[in-house]
Amino acid sequence: MTILGEFALWMALPISFWGMTMGFVGGRYGRGDLVLSAERSVYVVFGLLLIASLGVIQAFLADQFQYWYVANYSNRELDTYFKIAGLWAGQRGSLLFWAVILAFFSSIAVFQNRRRNREFMPYVVGVLQGILAFFVVVLLFAKVNPFERLGFTPPDGAGLNPQLQNYWMTIHPPTLYFGFTAFSIPFAFAIAALLTGRLDSRWIVVTRRWTLVSWFFLTNGIIFGMRWAYEELGWGGYWFWDPVENASLLPWLSSTAFLHSVMIQENRGMLKIWNMSLVLLTFLLTIFATFLTRSGLIESVHSFAQNTEIAMIFLAFMGSVLAGSVVLILYRLPALRSENQIESFLSREAAFLLNNLVLLGAAFAVLWGTIYPLVSEAITGQAVAVGPPFFNRVNIPIGLVLLALTGIGPVIAWRKASARNLKKNFLLPLLVGAGVVVIFLGLGARDGYALATFGLSAFVLTVIVVEFWKGTRARARIEGEGAFAALLHLVGRNRRRWGGYIVHAGVVMIFTAFAGSAFDREIRKVLNPGESVSVASPFGHTYSLVYEGISSSREPNFDRWVALLSVEKDGKPQGALTTERRFYRVNRQMITEVGIRSTPLEDLYVILADVEDFEGMVTNNPDAQRIVVQVMVNPLVAWIWYGGLIITVGSLIALWPGPEAGPRSRTARQGAAETETDLVEASA
Repeated sequence: MTILGEFALWMALPISFWGMTMGFVGGRYGRGDLVLSAERSVYVVFGLLLIASLGVIQAFLADQFQYWYVANYSNRELDTYFKIAGLWAGQRGSLLFWAVILAFFSSIAVFQNRRRNREFMPYVVGVLQGILAFFVVVLLFAKVNPFERLGFTPPDGAGLNPQLQNYWMTIHPPTLYFGFTAFSIPFAFAIAALLTGRLDSRWIVVTRRWTLVSWFFLTNGIIFGMRWAYEELGWGGYWFWDPVENASLLPWLSSTAFLHSVMIQENRGMLKIWNMSLVLLTFLLTIFATFLTRSGLIESVHSFAQNTEIAMIFLAFMGSVLAGSVVLILYRLPALRSENQIESFLSREAAFLLNNLVLLGAAFAVLWGTIYPLVSEAITGQAVAVGPPFFNRVNIPIGLVLLALTGIGPVIAWRKASARNLKKNFLLPLLVGAGVVVIFLGLGARDGYALATFGLSAFVLTVIVVEFWKGTRARARIEGEGAFAALLHLVGRNRRRWGGYIVHAGVVMIFTAFAGSAFDREIRKVLNPGESVSVASPFGHTYSLVYEGISSSREPNFDRWVALLSVEKDGKPQGALTTERRFYRVNRQMITEVGIRSTPLEDLYVILADVEDFEGMVTNNPDAQRIVVQVMVNPLVAWIWYGGLIITVGSLIALWPGPEAGPRSRTARQGAAETETDLVEASA
């Protein structure tokens, strides 16, 4: 199977080039036979890359250490599911994985549009096959071939990085890669629209769900990564502004901006150039994220590159895409002019545009902070570290503005908001938000950013609840339905809108969790068996942890030392908690496995920071039981995971086909939206 996989990878190269050429030539000269050949080549390339991927997995499962990639990312004792995950554990396999997912999505896009959007499809196929050809060329000719053989067969492999030997390794990278690759479809349709001159909203309607799919996977991938960092890295946090973390955030920010700004083009015929630019930017940022992880140019706990030779290849590819796209946009500039203008700063158009600018401002700040060490080293010869203080100082105020716009944008009127509209939609939410701030001040909270976040979160959540209440009541009155049935039918009639509100509720929950970090508590203490450590919670109670003892064991892949602590909360027993240190023998690396007791309001987070005498513990020496523990109380962390679940539900609702699916004229869409809004406001 492995040899067949290598052959399939080589075969994918000429077929992807064939598909790219036939797509563009067939579209240019109206040759249906060439276009059909190009579309069929997409299925063939997907099949070949799938075989190549299965060949890599087979090499891992069979411990074929004659292959460089397997020898460096696996060993005989590695668990089976980590061997399967070896496909995306390193530079070589992950590039192949990126390509096979793109080929999969390309096949779906071709199949979906086999009888529609035919004017776009030749160029869509040409673009997608061009991207695939690039990745196959990199795999075969940039010294990152996953099937490269060693001159000998070692008896065992070097093993997988211990930090990657975690459950989240099996789902976090694939989820992110699904998000990265899915956005290639909207990009391909945008280029096709530019090439054909069909620059109305049709290409946006066609790719709307692809954009949502990309955003859905990017969002979940980022949250999975936060969970991974929280559980595995052992420092008590979930986001460290690591360069590769930042790289995954960048396309999320720009795709979020695109999702909001396309509403303006669909409803008002505005921001056509802006939307084309956002599609281009988001696609380039997905490539940049892959490039940053795999180039090795920037040090990161997530970066697994072994050489930097592909850096220039990726930069050349991104430069070519940028130049070609800019030329096309400039060529079509007259057709991309807006049909309307913003009539008032107090309007939904203005709110969405401001939301876009703020999101891109955040993206620029994150991008600059990420690449500044490279720029500094290139100019001055000295690398300058940019850490969390810079990112927090810049992005926390930006985040608060975005949080406020989350409540303002969806309900403020199109064109120009009247005083009546503003009062109806925002008076109660403002009062609730102000009341929440007063309550927290009374409880002793003094952190300004946290207070602002709690107040704005209450404001946005009130807006969302009021919108659901008004919509449900209007539906119930008009149709004579019960409240629950009215709510279900309301959401079912416009799943995109109401699913978006649910997504916003999840975002509010996550922002609230971020604010909770201002009230973290932490203590570090040396303990002998029988001794205890206490830490006060910001919610008023106190945890007491008694160190009962430590045990050691030898596992197939590592040695472990497990400390047992009994937990009390205000004197009431809460069970036991374990935290451990592991020494991975193959990698010669020590890592920490934390103990977490999670509740909806807070996490009790325990780190075995140090063991004073590992050898003595192995021999059960009673005088070698002293440990150093770090105990933390992290408020509201669980709300990140709950918020992610709510975002997932809202995204799935918005993605699910409903009555509003399918292309309609802008006038019809706007009229339907205004009718629904009128009905809701009339019932208020």
